[in-house]
Amino acid sequence: MTDTLIFGFRPLPRSWRNVHGLVLFIAFLLSSIGAASAQSDRFEHAWPNTDFSRLSVDLDEVISGGPPRDGIPAIMDPKFIPAREESRLADREPVMTYAPEGSAARAYPIRYLMWHEIVNDVVGTRPITVTFCPLCNTGMVFDGTLNGQTLTFGVSGLLRHSDMIMYDHQTESWWQQALGVGIAGEMTGQALTQLPAWMESWASFREANPNGLVLDEPNWPRNYGANPYRRYDTTRPFLYSGENPPHGIPPLERVVRVGNKAWPLTRLREERRIEEAGLTLTWTEGQASALDTDAIGEGREVGNVRVQDAEGHNVAHDIPFAFAFHAFHPNGQWMR
Repeated sequence: MTDTLIFGFRPLPRSWRNVHGLVLFIAFLLSSIGAASAQSDRFEHAWPNTDFSRLSVDLDEVISGGPPRDGIPAIMDPKFIPAREESRLADREPVMTYAPEGSAARAYPIRYLMWHEIVNDVVGTRPITVTFCPLCNTGMVFDGTLNGQTLTFGVSGLLRHSDMIMYDHQTESWWQQALGVGIAGEMTGQALTQLPAWMESWASFREANPNGLVLDEPNWPRNYGANPYRRYDTTRPFLYSGENPPHGIPPLERVVRVGNKAWPLTRLREERRIEEAGLTLTWTEGQASALDTDAIGEGREVGNVRVQDAEGHNVAHDIPFAFAFHAFHPNGQWMR
């Protein structure tokens, strides 16, 4: 793992993996880590438009993930092509699917979200924000309208409990991606609405949505289709110093989270169908882990998960790692 892990920080893109780039990267990390007492001053200098008099978290929990603000560029003007015209994606590659009634289903390939983490889009008349944090495996879609205001989001370059902190362009408030909640600035305490969306294989999307749309390859110099976090989900969490999950559940086991409940994926995979808490969870094979092998489409099997209510409607959920669920839902219910 020495080719991808640099002192426990986020993996370097392969284009950075040379001696000169490594020296610069380490120098940047060392310069960004101050004593705890200097945390607030450092953030206020870097974020002059963020109102730090409004906080819901301890800033000592917030650290640099490596890249600076917008060093991981959010996609602001996504382009789409018909699913039937897409030939670059492997069948088992994961995509985030958003399929509201009245609009063509849209697929956001993880091969792009891996490098951009946020896509700001408009579906019909609804602004949405599609997000994915590789370190926590949290893939979530949020309504981009809050209290009548449209918000767009960027990647701050900061982490808390290993999870991406987003910021909105309108107020430069910080948002915890795993919760969709404002944690610093004017929007502190505000909550985005998570929309029903799910991660599935490209083949599954294409079969269910022959007239669907898929995000076209962004015009950025990135090695799309490659996994810069090779073998991550079989090692240990990055930049996480919190407690391990209870019940002996491995930190990097995937769980299906609905609200404050979590079903271990190992259980769902074994049973294939679970009916509990007014929900139906199903598992089918066919999706590769995006955080395993060098090529995203060749990762080991993790399967496709769907969550529906008693009426058969899709339910908002995500599939975080167990450590992330425990960190952000410390009193959550483990459905073992």
